[in-house]
Amino acid sequence: MIDAIGWIASAILLATLIRQIVKQAQDGDAEGVSTWLFLGQATASALFVVYSLLLENWVFTTTNSLILATAIAGQWLTRRKRKATTAP
Repeated sequence: MIDAIGWIASAILLATLIRQIVKQAQDGDAEGVSTWLFLGQATASALFVVYSLLLENWVFTTTNSLILATAIAGQWLTRRKRKATTAP
């Protein structure tokens, strides 16, 4: 039962992050997130993955791995859109 609370929280958090990526992908001016925010989020998420693995906590290992993936996807989309808007 305790893990179910963690999995529900994980699903809610990931749903909000995925929604943000969708919104970012639809954003016409390619503002997205700053590079520093991406670097901070990606570094923290990677460290939390290692920490969660060491604790053998699969809820947090999964959640932090997926959060890292959303950070990478968001940054990739932002860079792609910026290149598309600056291309001649």
